[in-house]
Amino acid sequence: MTSAFDDFYAVIPAGGIGSRLWPLSRADAPKFLHDLTGSGNSLLRDTWDRLEPMVGPDRIAVVTGRAHRAAVEAELPGIQDLNVFLESEPRDSAAAIGLAAAILHRRDPDVIIGSFAADHVIRGLRTFEFAVEQAVAVARDGYICTIGIQPSEPSVGFGYIQKGDELIVDKAPEAATVVRFVEKPDLETAKEYYADRSFLWNAGMFISRASVLLDELAQNEPELHAGLLELAEAWDDRDKRGPVVDRVWPTLKKIAIDYAVAEPAAEKGRLAVIPGHFDWDDVGDFASLTKLISNGRKNDLAVLGPRARVLSDAATGILVSQTSRVISLIGVKDIVVVDTPDALLVTTAEHAQRVKGVVESLKLTGRGDVL
Repeated sequence: MTSAFDDFYAVIPAGGIGSRLWPLSRADAPKFLHDLTGSGNSLLRDTWDRLEPMVGPDRIAVVTGRAHRAAVEAELPGIQDLNVFLESEPRDSAAAIGLAAAILHRRDPDVIIGSFAADHVIRGLRTFEFAVEQAVAVARDGYICTIGIQPSEPSVGFGYIQKGDELIVDKAPEAATVVRFVEKPDLETAKEYYADRSFLWNAGMFISRASVLLDELAQNEPELHAGLLELAEAWDDRDKRGPVVDRVWPTLKKIAIDYAVAEPAAEKGRLAVIPGHFDWDDVGDFASLTKLISNGRKNDLAVLGPRARVLSDAATGILVSQTSRVISLIGVKDIVVVDTPDALLVTTAEHAQRVKGVVESLKLTGRGDVL
């Protein structure tokens, strides 16, 4: 571990189903447990492998659901049991990251934490580490810091962060203030943001002193803050933890950390941003997965699956197969085919975002057996 990270703890929120990747991603096998890059590792393991050289295995915590504990620990044999924080049910990112902040702050009042999603893909590890090192330096100055990605195209699939004036922080030469957050734009607006270059993609990475993050939560979401402190007080006592979690966790407000912490902090001038110059993707749907696997080559058919048997003639798009049956694609463009033992999805890259609607429809019709 380098001195740049001596007071730093990495937190990996491993939650969410990834419903836009159904039927590949399921409630019992969420996106972060899949190998979506062909690396041979799950996205969760790849996230661990990025962070472990910076902070060591003893300073990485994972926040995940009780149902996924065994799978997470199997993927991460180096993680300490005391650093696996279990949610009894999903309560969104403010509760998950806030829980880690409250527990780690109770153990070490001066700790700086950084949250890094378990299901994102990052390439360019040296530039990633440099961005994190700058963000930690900014956090030591009392800011909440995020890492925004320099856009490679005018994407409508990501939210944006507008950076403002330069911040003068030692060991953080690229630090800037945050002017505002912007929700996913339409294409024309995305083109304007891309041309402007002061807009960065919001990658959902936040680095801060745990005390500063908790203070922001106390101001903006006092009931959520109080619940998290009660949980943290009982957490390291095995006899007390279970009953307190069962009583308190279901009462916590469901809210994203962007709304509970980041946006209010930006309005107060307490939020900073470091531009990230590495390749990043949240693999939010099959269209983005297609780009990831094919390296952006639109005239190829991307294939994922160790047993995939494919006959392709003038077809482009993506095929994901978890079966051994032969699949033939002839003369179809930008197609998405996901073949699993109990469900088949066929759509196009253009409509990939609508897969989430299929999942919602299946819930309404009681087809939980395929979710």
